[in-house]
Amino acid sequence: MFTSLSQGNHSAMNPSGPALYDAVLLDRDGTLVEDVPYNGDPEKVRPLPGAREALDRLRAAGLRLAVVTNQSGLARGYFTERDMHAVHARIEELLGPFDHWAVCPHDDTDGCGCRKPAPGLVHEAARALGTAPRRCVLVGDIGRDMAAALAAGATGILVPTPVTRPEEVAEAPAVARDLPGAVDEILRRDRAVRPVVPRTGRAGTVLVVRSDSAGDVLVTGPGIRAVAAGAERVALLCGPRGRAAAELLPGIDEIIEWPLPWIDGSPEPVDPDDMRRLTARLAAVGAEEAVVFTSFHQSALPLALLLRMAGVPRISAISDDYPGSLLDVRHRVPVGVPEPERALSLAAAAGFALPAGDEPALRLRADLPAPAVDSAAGDYLVVHPGASVPARACPPERCAEIVAALAADGHRVLVTGGPGERELTARVAAAGGTDLGGTTDLAGLAQILAGARCLVVGNTGPAHLAAALGTPVVSLFAPTVPFGHWAPYRVPTVRLGDAGAACRDTRAARCPVAGHPCLSGVDPARVVAAVRRLAPG
Repeated sequence: MFTSLSQGNHSAMNPSGPALYDAVLLDRDGTLVEDVPYNGDPEKVRPLPGAREALDRLRAAGLRLAVVTNQSGLARGYFTERDMHAVHARIEELLGPFDHWAVCPHDDTDGCGCRKPAPGLVHEAARALGTAPRRCVLVGDIGRDMAAALAAGATGILVPTPVTRPEEVAEAPAVARDLPGAVDEILRRDRAVRPVVPRTGRAGTVLVVRSDSAGDVLVTGPGIRAVAAGAERVALLCGPRGRAAAELLPGIDEIIEWPLPWIDGSPEPVDPDDMRRLTARLAAVGAEEAVVFTSFHQSALPLALLLRMAGVPRISAISDDYPGSLLDVRHRVPVGVPEPERALSLAAAAGFALPAGDEPALRLRADLPAPAVDSAAGDYLVVHPGASVPARACPPERCAEIVAALAADGHRVLVTGGPGERELTARVAAAGGTDLGGTTDLAGLAQILAGARCLVVGNTGPAHLAAALGTPVVSLFAPTVPFGHWAPYRVPTVRLGDAGAACRDTRAARCPVAGHPCLSGVDPARVVAAVRRLAPG
């Protein structure tokens, strides 16, 4: 049995596969240097402990660096542009050179698009560095920094200080103790998705596994593509709820649909005959090896036992529990890693990497069927009120208020849902939207989302479908599971909802708190503002 840890999954002498990031963007005050309000005096510049060493590690790794900073003192006349440049020169003298400085000179009242939490500075820095926001990490000390990163589609890491509010820490996609800790995380994540020893030849048939719902299958897509890049043939074992999503993913040659009673949320009793039939079906695949993808709270070991009984000679999976002889590659991943990166890191532990030119992001097949309805007649937003897990759905009455507010702001709103959600979508759409409930399958929904300016949705499959299409997401995110694990991946996003609600991290399927306060308190006006930030007219 080979045990892998994501921290040691890559040799700097032999990198393989696309890197996660090209650049690191850094807030200035409170992140790089001590926060001196409205500082225009270079003599007051004091680097934070370990900052120079941390930045030099990023430079040595080939990452470009930029500073993204709000400096409203310019607008207020507290210092001049010349003073600011003198401060920046002193920072570079102490901390080394930066490839770009992106500065917002405005005040909050100016209504600009560059002052954080708006994403303008992130876009500017990415352009100046010759990359895209999704390939950037922003490190900052307050919620505005994280909101700007998310709204641009970049990764955000919060380094709290005494002025950071508790709610900002709760909302952050990732938190590090300080700048050196954030750099540790950035470099570890990048190493984790690259194999230690790349394969010299292609594998034959590889069985990949991802049970559970459509969203779970979609976020595993990058890992499946990595396996497909190094295999002659890929068969996917998935559950009934994930089948439609599996049919949208590239890199899969065969789909085996089978419910797994140790994965499904409402399982049937374990049937020994059914398990024998599944074992025989797995043996019939003739796989040389298997890669078992799971969520952070699931176990791969029951299926690994069946795969051994089916004669699969090499099995890779993430497992904190001791697997005995069930796994050949036992991979472990620290907490806080986004689900797509967990999948990529397991593929890397098994020796598979994305090919050059394949972005480590969610993606769908290029040959999707045409939509079942005409959604192309004009500019539109999509509101999807349902969710596969009730605790993650915004209450219908609040969704209706959101539709009414968006319609009043001049938007055409399409309300989508599955065949079993027609009553829900009709109720929500009556507030000013067009009801499309039950009129499309998942592929048709993908086509609708591909043309939308923005999607308003909870933490459910369509959020990941939108991410795979590059459609911005207003995420009404119930904190029953970690946002850092399940946020829409590498797509412009605004998170709304109470991140510190009592249901936080309970993984509850039904809201354990009366009144569903984490989402029932979402202000429709904030949804309108979020849409304006993500999809300005």
